[in-house]
Amino acid sequence: MTDTRDLQQVRDDIDAVDQEIQRLINRRAECAQRVAEIKLAEVLAAQERGEDPGEVVYYRPEREAQVLQRIKARNTGPLDAATVAHIFREVMSACLALERPLQVAYLGPEGTFTQAAALKHFGHAALCVSQPTIDAVFAQVESGECNYGVVPVENSTEGMVSHTLDNFMDSPLKIAGEVEMRISHHLLVAPGTGAEQVTRICAHQQALAQCRNWLDRHWPGVEREAVSSNGEAARLAAHTPGVAAVAGDMAAEWYHLDRLAEHIEDYPDNTTRFLVVGREEVPPSGRDKTSLIVSSRNRPGALFDLLDPFRRAGVSLTRIDTRPSRTEKWAYVFFIEFEGHTQDDTIRGIVAELEEQSILLKPLGSYPRAVL
Repeated sequence: MTDTRDLQQVRDDIDAVDQEIQRLINRRAECAQRVAEIKLAEVLAAQERGEDPGEVVYYRPEREAQVLQRIKARNTGPLDAATVAHIFREVMSACLALERPLQVAYLGPEGTFTQAAALKHFGHAALCVSQPTIDAVFAQVESGECNYGVVPVENSTEGMVSHTLDNFMDSPLKIAGEVEMRISHHLLVAPGTGAEQVTRICAHQQALAQCRNWLDRHWPGVEREAVSSNGEAARLAAHTPGVAAVAGDMAAEWYHLDRLAEHIEDYPDNTTRFLVVGREEVPPSGRDKTSLIVSSRNRPGALFDLLDPFRRAGVSLTRIDTRPSRTEKWAYVFFIEFEGHTQDDTIRGIVAELEEQSILLKPLGSYPRAVL
């Protein structure tokens, strides 16, 4: 039988801990407000000296990455390190909103995995703004309407999102971070819809591809339609009789849909990576990646010559992909991603070598590796 005195003591201890946590969170928020005051004072002082202070930078991607890394490293349980880091992410998000809420554009509509990625990276205090296309996300950030944007770049089973890569060709934006998300798809329908009523299954083409084998086995005779996003598919399922959507948890909650089947992706480790784009370069965090676009003359051994500097310097490539050049028929540009920061001496040397042998070299930014 439970000793009620011991139980009450534990409850009293929890109440005392909660009170202390609340006090410390508010103390942290006061520190964040003080940071904002110091930054604003620096701007005003620069203006009084007749200098251009530039835009006040409240959000520092490298600083947040360092803080979250330290939180994970010093965690002793019983909560796992990722859970504790997620909690601190929300605390940091709320504190940053006291300085200035971030406006973040993402590939919408509401309920997409890209929205989930934006919230995972920036926390729920950020103001997430839905955009109809990847082009629109880039445009919102370039114009200054939004501070940052979040776009999908690759899936572990279906490869690169070519439209995102193409946008980097002409955009001045820099990559400011990355987000990795485990993707789990469900077959969603409006409440009261039975399996026998489904005549069409809608989803983004990537989601349909990620669930192809499952759909072939369980719904072989039902029409499949690729739409602009899984969020749009969920919206259609909510308002169009006979439509089922392949989408995730957020879409199910946002559009109040029922699940005919869960976890229908063909591969259980299905993961999508998203990029955070912004207007400013990010200083080193100590655990970074760099992405760039490079193109060389069409000659034997050209690709080897581009990659050999990485081999000789012992720098690991994390991704390489190709896209057709827009200026020359049957010519290609390479998207190369590797460990390190452009301010590192080793990376500076590699970039200098690439500049000598390429006809196009465009750094896309150095940024902290995904923490959560």
